[in-house]
Amino acid sequence: MNTRTEIDDCGCGNIRRRTFLADCGMGFTGLVLGAMLQRDALAAAGSAGVWKPPDGKPHFTPKAKNVIWLFMLGGVSHLESFDPKPAVNKYGGRKIIETPYKDSLESPLLKENLREVIAGLHKVHSTLLPMQIGHRKRGQSGIDISDWWPHVGGMADDLAVVRSMWTTDNNHGAQIQFQTGRHMLEGDFPSIGSWVHYGLGALNENLPQFVVFGNTLGNNVEAAHGADYLGPEHAGVRLAVDPKNPLPFASPGPQVYREEQQGEFELLRDLNGLVEVEYPSDAATRARIKSYELAFRMQTAVPDIFRFKQEKESTRKLYGFDNDVTRPFAEKCLAARRLVERGVRFVQVYHGGKGGNAWDAHKDVKKNHGELCPKVDQPIAALLKDLKQRGMLDETMVVWVTEFGRTPAAQGGTGRDHHPFGFSVWMSGGGIKGGIAHGATDELGFHAVENRHYVTDIHATVLQQLGLDPRRLEVPGRKRLEIDFGNPISEIIA
Repeated sequence: MNTRTEIDDCGCGNIRRRTFLADCGMGFTGLVLGAMLQRDALAAAGSAGVWKPPDGKPHFTPKAKNVIWLFMLGGVSHLESFDPKPAVNKYGGRKIIETPYKDSLESPLLKENLREVIAGLHKVHSTLLPMQIGHRKRGQSGIDISDWWPHVGGMADDLAVVRSMWTTDNNHGAQIQFQTGRHMLEGDFPSIGSWVHYGLGALNENLPQFVVFGNTLGNNVEAAHGADYLGPEHAGVRLAVDPKNPLPFASPGPQVYREEQQGEFELLRDLNGLVEVEYPSDAATRARIKSYELAFRMQTAVPDIFRFKQEKESTRKLYGFDNDVTRPFAEKCLAARRLVERGVRFVQVYHGGKGGNAWDAHKDVKKNHGELCPKVDQPIAALLKDLKQRGMLDETMVVWVTEFGRTPAAQGGTGRDHHPFGFSVWMSGGGIKGGIAHGATDELGFHAVENRHYVTDIHATVLQQLGLDPRRLEVPGRKRLEIDFGNPISEIIA
């Protein structure tokens, strides 16, 4: 008997199971045996009423299969987008305290709804700034939408606009708060995309099930699409809209034959398998094995996503490929459609991260939003039209969100500051009613006052439409707060 066996002998004539697997588990034999034993243990635990991880099946009949999550970085003004306020024009140039709506400045929500990272950095501004663009009622539903969004406005009858959102972070950590439901001062938590991946798993084994386009800003950018304690295999995979290099370091280069690379991956798989047998509960090892195998398959599948010439000319023109202003975001939106078409569960698309939180209109909201809206308006509307005409909007949820709104009062004369107290988002498809404006802010667009919704209500709505109960996804030892779960917005669900 060798030294290792003598040391690990149980003293009862038997060898410890871990030692046996480590000694005998060369190659796939040990890996498969270890997986079988782990599966049997989980089955036994489940039959005894003990927690077990999700099996990839929905908890109840889903109405949606995929999600495209469009996030505008920096904070879009709700006043100049999906919640126009005529009173702001009527009293423009006057101080709020001089208007019939001075109670906005006395509301307890100013303190209850705020947790500042830097105290006093974003003050309450006093002089109202008129809306910087016109607005009109759109579609048969008559939803009031600004003239900076004519294309999306043309799809009003397919939108459920939620005008009563609120959050607690008045700085750009609100980017993370909207994706995870938690203030950045509380640390990292799983993002909404990672919860979907964790609960439902894969529809396509050759593509990542949670894809991220675009850039965020700050020191903790990965938290906005990370998985934290759910494990790294459930985090978003960042792709670039570049068929030659969509995923950095995924390709070995032209000097390596595919057969040679396949042999390397098989060796890595076997070596990682030995580690997994020795440490079966190590999440990093499991994620590493999955990532190597997925990376090899993705080398063929991912570049195909960005071969836009496979699409009809009319489709490319619909998205705005023929215009330098719209083309960058048009590529992301069309890629998102091609991904969900191939079974990707969750596609998170950022706009405005490279070089700044683009929608952060502190100085000149008219110039800022006037330049940015044309970059995204047509591509987003085209995405909705394209999904609808293909019969995909019924099972694909499109969610348009931003970190907070902008102040009704002016900052620096013609700008608007961060505003977490009331703002707008919208949802479409996947069993969501169209042609609805739900909830409301007050007459100045200051506070959410009717059917108020914290950001996790959007999460809860998405999860319900996918057939998931967030309470049944909870991980032992990771106690969640009641606000983490949110409440589905029943009024907008068909």
